Amino acid sequence: MLSAQDVLLYPDGIPNSKPAPNTETDVVAKNGRLSIARVSIPTLSIYLPDPTKANGTAIIICPGGGYTHLAASHEGIDVAKALNEWGITAFVLKYRLPNDSNNIDKSIAPLQDAQRAIQLVRQHAADWHINPRQVGIMGFSAGGHLASTAGTHFTKALIDNPGATDLRPDFMVLLYPVISLTDSLAHGGSRDALLGKTPAAEKIKYYSNELQVTAQTPPAFLVHAKDDGTVKVRNSIAFYEALQKNKVPAEIHLFDKGGHGFGMDNPTSTDKWMDWLKIWMQGRGLLK
Repeated sequence: MLSAQDVLLYPDGIPNSKPAPNTETDVVAKNGRLSIARVSIPTLSIYLPDPTKANGTAIIICPGGGYTHLAASHEGIDVAKALNEWGITAFVLKYRLPNDSNNIDKSIAPLQDAQRAIQLVRQHAADWHINPRQVGIMGFSAGGHLASTAGTHFTKALIDNPGATDLRPDFMVLLYPVISLTDSLAHGGSRDALLGKTPAAEKIKYYSNELQVTAQTPPAFLVHAKDDGTVKVRNSIAFYEALQKNKVPAEIHLFDKGGHGFGMDNPTSTDKWMDWLKIWMQGRGLLK
């Protein structure tokens, strides 16, 4: 039986926040897809698998939306339910969207929330029947930027971490991700939303995750379409090449067509990247 519950990431107060009204809004499009804008109170939605299928693996899902909204259904809830069928405990992260009106430093707010989600999942691993060494992060588009940031910036805790919980995800699943914020590769809207219109060069470098890969970066599975006109395919390729250079296990799949934002189903292909992901996870012992 699929079930979900929402928990506040910070029940005792949101770090790096300013007092401001909650103006979060939900919009359901004609195709039934849910979009959430102006998120200022981050939550984690928990989707538990059938106990007879549960394998101890957890995935935190970061929906995309250019850091201006969250594509919460086809890049969040729908994916969580599909992962439940594999025995995975899934979490949809409703992360703060960068906003100067309610964040002291808007550029770190999403990463704080991703780190807190990893911390929370590991702290409650026994409660949710999770192996704390099988906690991955998945992200779509700008959510892929957040997921890959969590996978490359885990040595510095941006949240209170008195128990020194490991903030490194054990693996990353990145779907048509924004990786780089450099002039040649960046999705301009995501960069502007996260860093502002005139970001400093050092901030651009810091959040260009292909430049932040080390031998400690977790293994990654990447999917992108070559004809993506929103986020250039070179984002995934550059990240994959950096992982290879650092001898980090990685797998990349490139569709000839599909554009951007197709979620689990690329309408131009009969191939299903979810099938490829399942094989990759089986090969890494994550679905036993």
